[in-house]
Amino acid sequence: MNGAESLVRTLLDEGTDVCFTNPGTSEMHFVAALDRVPGMRCVLGLFEGVVTGAADGYWRIARRPASTLLHLGPGLANGLANLHNARKARSGIVNVVGEHATMHVALDAPLTSDIEGIARPMSHWVHTIGSAGGVEAATRSAVQAAATPPGRIATLVLPADCAWTEVPAGAPRGARAPRLAPAPVDAAAVEAAAAALREGGGAALLLLGGEACHEAGLEAAGRIAAATGCALMTEFAVARTARGAGRVVANRVPYVPDAAIAALAPYRTIVLLGAREPVSFFAYPGKRGRQAAPGVRFVELADANQDLAAALDALGDATGARGRAPAGVASRGAIASPDGPMTLEGIGRIVAAAIPEHAIVVDESVSSGRAFGAFTASAAPHDWLTGCGGAIGFGLPTAIGAAIAAPDRKILALEGDGSAMYTVQSLWTMAREGLDVTVLVFANRAYRILQGEYAGVGAGTPGPRATDMLSLDRPAIDWVSMARGMGVEAGRATDLGQLARQLERGFASKGPYLVEAAL
Repeated sequence: MNGAESLVRTLLDEGTDVCFTNPGTSEMHFVAALDRVPGMRCVLGLFEGVVTGAADGYWRIARRPASTLLHLGPGLANGLANLHNARKARSGIVNVVGEHATMHVALDAPLTSDIEGIARPMSHWVHTIGSAGGVEAATRSAVQAAATPPGRIATLVLPADCAWTEVPAGAPRGARAPRLAPAPVDAAAVEAAAAALREGGGAALLLLGGEACHEAGLEAAGRIAAATGCALMTEFAVARTARGAGRVVANRVPYVPDAAIAALAPYRTIVLLGAREPVSFFAYPGKRGRQAAPGVRFVELADANQDLAAALDALGDATGARGRAPAGVASRGAIASPDGPMTLEGIGRIVAAAIPEHAIVVDESVSSGRAFGAFTASAAPHDWLTGCGGAIGFGLPTAIGAAIAAPDRKILALEGDGSAMYTVQSLWTMAREGLDVTVLVFANRAYRILQGEYAGVGAGTPGPRATDMLSLDRPAIDWVSMARGMGVEAGRATDLGQLARQLERGFASKGPYLVEAAL
């Protein structure tokens, strides 16, 4: 057994049985090991940002780490944007990055780079393997690091000679690495939060993040709201939240600063549970970056590294919420599918009516999707995944990972045309793997969010050059042809009736389907 085979065997023994790959020469012994050691599902991505984004989506649904296989420093660098998103989403990932053989590094060949230096800004744990005999222990440590609550990025560098060298006969065999529990919640913090909510009543807000936004967390928070009269909201950037009929409604803090400031204005006390103080994504001339009202009192019950389920249980006991019916549960409503020209409100209603039972929605619709929350609250029960790091191109890869983690659930990916182009290679992987993903691309032929940001920062009226930098015409992207060229069946909708029919067709298919909504 060589080092590469040892690595694959150890990953499988640790429960990591999915590997998203984009290998090169230095990783060929790892690739060979995938045939010699059965059990690993290997998924090829044609760009490393697809690979790392898929691993992010896998963690969000499966709650256990997948591995990636990346080629040297440049390959890792190509995947960094979605590792940034994964880090902000608190997803656990084990990156396996090939390195030149140890004796070759000193030759400074063209692909030589400081892999650890590239990895550190987006990783919580980085290690370079020193010998074939050290592969197993390092791999177990990497998986343990990735699975450390709430989820972390671990990067393991595998020199080529450590992969091809036989593991010494006397090399120690390790047991599975123990999984670490989340940090406990401080009893004094629970009492302070309970007092703040009781005293604040309707002027108090319980702001949720992390796993507190999952179905059980929202239900517990709804009971606390019923007991105290507090309001519930979630952070804008939520890795996964439960929505739809039968779930407690907790609206996201809006993205647009003026809207966020208005939404938070009524609250004089904000209790943070797995969330951070709401701040704007960017600085704007004449506007404050902190979105809560001046003088608001913040009470931190628990951060994302702590046991949020235990925190909710303790807070429920401290506020007398146990046994109460949760407040704000959404009821199933009849959602009419309108006809006529494309409008954002009409699209929101169409999407809400079309969401299948227990679907997973991956939302990178950016400006086109900001109004969807109100319409989808009464849709079929579903999980909603959003980008957490702000780096463009997370949506399509995350849909891949979610589909592989939950093959029995329908996936709906809501995508802007500009953001979809960052990781458009995802369509090929969806086709190759036969993934049950319906992609809805909002083709407004522009970086619409940047047009709004241009106005928001007070840059004036865009001239012809600025307009060119913010538009996607000349030529217009033909999404139907692009999808079909990558093996994904597709259709175009130019009005709401066509959109409803195209989504119905997509959800009826057993593989990927793309709908281009021409706006």
